[in-house]
Amino acid sequence: MLAKVFKAYDVRATYPKPLDEKLAWQIGYGAAQYLLEQAAAEGAIDPMSRTICVGRDMRKSSPSLSAELRRGMRDAGADVIDLGLVDTPFVYFAINHLGCAGGVQVTASHNPSNYNGFKISKRRAKPVGQDTGLAEIQRLAALVEREKVTSKNGREETRDLWADYQALLRSFLDPRVLSGERKLRIAIDASNGMAGTMVPKVFEGLAGLSIEPIHFDNSSGEFVHEPNPLVESNLRDLQAVLARGGFDAGFCFDGDADRCMVLDEKGAPIGCDLLLAWMLQDFLAKKPGAAVVYDLRSSRSVPEIVREHGGVPVESRVGHVFMKAKLAETRGVVGGELSGHFYFEDLWATDSGARTFAAVVTALASSKKPLSQLIEPCRRYVQSGEINFENEDKLGALAALKAAYPKAKTYELDGLSIDAGDWWANIRLSNTEPLLRLNLEARDAVTVEAKVAEVSKYLGHRVAH
Repeated sequence: MLAKVFKAYDVRATYPKPLDEKLAWQIGYGAAQYLLEQAAAEGAIDPMSRTICVGRDMRKSSPSLSAELRRGMRDAGADVIDLGLVDTPFVYFAINHLGCAGGVQVTASHNPSNYNGFKISKRRAKPVGQDTGLAEIQRLAALVEREKVTSKNGREETRDLWADYQALLRSFLDPRVLSGERKLRIAIDASNGMAGTMVPKVFEGLAGLSIEPIHFDNSSGEFVHEPNPLVESNLRDLQAVLARGGFDAGFCFDGDADRCMVLDEKGAPIGCDLLLAWMLQDFLAKKPGAAVVYDLRSSRSVPEIVREHGGVPVESRVGHVFMKAKLAETRGVVGGELSGHFYFEDLWATDSGARTFAAVVTALASSKKPLSQLIEPCRRYVQSGEINFENEDKLGALAALKAAYPKAKTYELDGLSIDAGDWWANIRLSNTEPLLRLNLEARDAVTVEAKVAEVSKYLGHRVAH
């Protein structure tokens, strides 16, 4: 059963089958063993190096899964801090603020309410994926039987860190917004998820920020719409509010509030690569010459704008494990993915929807132009958007495509990237399905249309969006 719930980057499945409280205990026991061993291997000897912090989202199954997860950790000898109902970036904050051995958020992110899972992090909130500890946690969890375990009776306490979390996030806001000298009107769709808890506790009551809340009530554990802001139909409620006029921007958060989609004052969604291209300018102004990490599917405008502002563009594989590692390795100042995950040096190279919100609000505060005009200079090329193709021989298809363009520059950081000069593309392999994912860009729409048709011949059956 464990094999059904462990994924590439986290633990996630439907509840109560296959993910249930019994598995939660096993995973808690295995995670505690792994995290304590890792902390000891790093030479950590203070009391907090044997402590793990645990948060949870608002799903109906989260309280019981969290309770059994924590029990498993205590039985393995770890001390546990119960953070309660928090967004996922709160756990990253708590790990670093308290100096814990690691942390776990009980959540299924943007999945429907009948799903749940665990996002596990090591010391300093370093991510745990299949190749960075998750496989070992699965192995340890599979070895333990609750009936045969003598509890090591780790301690547990509850901590309320909201005041410290608020103080940190508000420190990233433009002082003029805090004082009310600059006033902004923002609409936020919390998707009935954890932004409905986080936004009021962190950002409400500021003199310069007027917030129109949408779907903030998360008490039922259910979602009015799927908590995935990348799906345009999930933005309709936010767009309807923005259509009333008088707003500076709109934000739609996912279920655990570690990512968000930003809409301009007209209700048009802003591609996350273009948002990064705009935001990075503020970050590089404060740290000239720094690296900026970007998802390799991003528009070519991103590395161009990084260089124009004196930064160093660094391309990364897709996925938070790779993005966080690359940002930490290069000491980059900011990074971003098309998925809406943005990563920040000043938050220990972790991703945060709240930090993204603060960055956008601060950048808006320094300009009198509307957001749509501020983003426009970043729209230098025409993009196809992500197009999926069914193909049972994914590697064969990529080899044939590479052979079809012998004069193009190609590299294989993540799938196959092709640069033919007047157009460029990336084709990634799905980890879980027989799918190839194409993103193609060129200087004009005619070229994009022609090259998508041309490349598609090698990729298989196009899947309707």
